[in-house]
Amino acid sequence: MNGETRKTTVPKLKFWANFKEKHPNIAQFLVFFLLSNGVTVLQLVLMPFLRSLFDQTSLVNINFQIMQIGKNFDGSSYFVFDYGAGPLSAGGGGGLAYFLAVQIAIGIAQIINFFAQRNITFKSNTNIWKAAMWYVIAYFVITIGAAAAQGFYKAPIYDLFMNTWGMGSFGETMADMITMIINSAISFWVFYPIFKVIFKQEPDKQAI
Repeated sequence: MNGETRKTTVPKLKFWANFKEKHPNIAQFLVFFLLSNGVTVLQLVLMPFLRSLFDQTSLVNINFQIMQIGKNFDGSSYFVFDYGAGPLSAGGGGGLAYFLAVQIAIGIAQIINFFAQRNITFKSNTNIWKAAMWYVIAYFVITIGAAAAQGFYKAPIYDLFMNTWGMGSFGETMADMITMIINSAISFWVFYPIFKVIFKQEPDKQAI
């Protein structure tokens, strides 16, 4: 049995090694894609869990609306981070509880993503602290951009699942997952070219 397993495993490893040699950029992107999806799954698990914890606190009733950048179509103020006080099920925006759940889930996932992508996908051996600095800067810029975009799809998605389709609390969980997937998709396409720049390989250096 072990011999059969070894025989099937070795050709697969050899195939992958040959594929990486012939198509290094495609192979690198595939690894990046797989790791990114793993991080996304982690976020999908963490975000609803953290929300369920924070929603049991007074944080859900604390208004968190900052960085106004104009008006909505109905004339109301448009905020980059728009988490009005009150539970989503009661017509609120989730308050500070929702904001913290989203950002903590993303933060934990991105810390794991940083080390996984650096060491596995790009096998970078450049200064880790310099790379971390640029990663944090990129993270904040992307977070602000994704939050601004969320203002266009967050409310309609929750309204669709919870009210139009009448799915209640289950619809709220589904909407959590959809919004997190969209957020992750934005990060996925923006981070890849950034990683190509900050996670380089220098000759005659061993990875940190």
